[in-house]
Amino acid sequence: MKVSDLFKQDKQTLSFEFFPPKTEEQEAHLFQVISELKNFNPDFISVTYGAMGRNRDKTFYWAKKIKQEFGIEPVAHLTCVAATKYGIKNQLGELESIGVQNILALRGDPPEGEKDFVPPADGFSYAKELISFIKQNKPQICLGVAGFPEVHPSLKDQSIDIKYLKEKVDAGAEYIITQLFFDNSHFFSFVEKCRNSGITVPVIPGIMPITSVKQIKRLTQICGAKIPQNLLNLLEEHVDDHEAIQKIGVDHAISQCEELLKAKVPGLHFFVMNQSGPVSKIISRLQQFPVF
Repeated sequence: MKVSDLFKQDKQTLSFEFFPPKTEEQEAHLFQVISELKNFNPDFISVTYGAMGRNRDKTFYWAKKIKQEFGIEPVAHLTCVAATKYGIKNQLGELESIGVQNILALRGDPPEGEKDFVPPADGFSYAKELISFIKQNKPQICLGVAGFPEVHPSLKDQSIDIKYLKEKVDAGAEYIITQLFFDNSHFFSFVEKCRNSGITVPVIPGIMPITSVKQIKRLTQICGAKIPQNLLNLLEEHVDDHEAIQKIGVDHAISQCEELLKAKVPGLHFFVMNQSGPVSKIISRLQQFPVF
C-alpha cells in the first residue's frame, strides 16, 4: 500500500524509522526489535540510507525483509549522494522488483567534515530534482520528503526553507515527515507556515525519545533542532544515570505525543534508533488514542 493511501482512510498513522545494521549481531538485534514493535501494528517502516550511499544494499535488503517477512509496508530512503541518474534509475528498478511502492526522497548530507554538498557528475544537486526524476521514470511510486520545523541546518531563513519544501511538493512529493523536535510549538508554527505557503500535503511529526545526553546533543547539532532549556537542565542533572535519562526522555515524548494526537496530526513517526524499549513504553501509555 502507498503511504498516501493511508491518509485517505481518515486515520492517524503510526510509523517507525530504522537504520541498516552493520554486523550480524546488529542484524539479529534489529530483527528482534522489529518483531517486538510489529505488535503495535505500524502502518509503515522507513529504512535510512548510509552516508555516501554506502548502505544502499542494506537499505534495500531490509526494505525487502520488512515487506516480505514482517508484512509491513517499507519506505526506502533514496538520496542524491554519490548517485548518478543511471544509478538511480537502476535503483528504482531494483526497488520495484522487490515490491517497494514508497520512497523518502532526500538530497542527503555532505560527507562529515565538509560544509557544502557537491553533486556527482550526472547527478542531482537538490531533492526536488531527484523527485522529478523519480516521477518521470516511476510515476506510480509514492514519494515523501523531509521537513524541518526549526529550519534546515544549512539555512537561516525559514521562509526560504519552506519555499524549497514547496518546490519539492510541487515536483511530486505527497507527504512530509519532519526532523525531530522537542518543543511542539515549533511543529505547529511550521505547519501553519506550510499551509500559508500553499503546501497542503500531510505533515507527519518526527519524534525521537531521548536515551543518551551525549547522543542527543550530537544529533541536534547535526539537524539544527534545539533542546528546551528546562529539559536540558533536567537531563544534565542526571547525565550519569541511564535509567533516569531514559525515563525523562520517555516522559517528555509521551507529553509531546499526547498534545500532537489531540491536535489531530496525520500520524506519528518515531526515530527508533534500532531500540524497541523506549518506543514500546511510549506507545503503551498512549493506548487511549484510536491510532493505538
